Amino acid sequence: MSALVAAGAVFFPGFFLLSKRTLRHLMGWSEGDAAVVSTRLVSSLQALMASSVGCIIASSCRDVVEDRHWLTDAYILFATPYFAYDIYAMFLCYWHKLQVKGHEEAGRGVGSMRAAVPGFLRAEVLMVLHHVFMVAFCFPASLLWRQGKGDYFQGVLFLAELSTPSVSLGKVLIQFKKQHTLLHKVNGVVMLLSFFCCRVLLFPYLYYAYSRYASTPVYEVPLVAPWQCNLGAALLWPLQLYWFGLILRGALRLFTRRSPAPSKPDDLHLTPANGCSTNQTDGR
Repeated sequence: MSALVAAGAVFFPGFFLLSKRTLRHLMGWSEGDAAVVSTRLVSSLQALMASSVGCIIASSCRDVVEDRHWLTDAYILFATPYFAYDIYAMFLCYWHKLQVKGHEEAGRGVGSMRAAVPGFLRAEVLMVLHHVFMVAFCFPASLLWRQGKGDYFQGVLFLAELSTPSVSLGKVLIQFKKQHTLLHKVNGVVMLLSFFCCRVLLFPYLYYAYSRYASTPVYEVPLVAPWQCNLGAALLWPLQLYWFGLILRGALRLFTRRSPAPSKPDDLHLTPANGCSTNQTDGR
């Protein structure tokens, strides 16, 4: 158990440092560019791993409540340190954004990094609270409070990460001012559809799947579902709706813009789903 947590605590920061070092030496990028892209690479890697695990679990469980798969608890333990790492990675993105905007004094020394923390927390309060909630509530709920039941639902929850690679790619394209390209528009459509299917429709589907299992109307499921499930859905689903609204608004702005050459890199306001958030992308 502790070995898996330790492995995750080493793997995600280690891959970040390796990617950053590789990008700096092979591509000749600055520390800031390498750090930001590495953050998104780690987010995409974690998303692909989680989605793969989710597919395996969901396809293996015939009984959505009683069937078990060993990958469920194993990946929860392994991936939990990712959320702690990602808070620090988001802070690095924010810190480098200050440097890019001309606040060079914000990038000198440990003291300056500490001074940037309040601004980071104000700018990224939703993402920070989301990550803290994942560790403080979802970790014990998924690992302990389930009491060995519902591995299928946990596997489906892992599939929410399918939208993350397209979100990360969109941010990289904006970072390098490629938001006017066809690739960015195609990726925007993929991101919009994947986020809607994998995150917005996710929670209604979970209730629907349980209603079929229990042969009860969907509207009665919240009355019989464990309180932890209802609380988690009540706190996480509105965030997905809010972030989807940002994506949709940005997509409408992107596809209705007449000028092919945008004046600033904020054509598509991407959601802060793992990694650097919207504010870090468009410089607000």
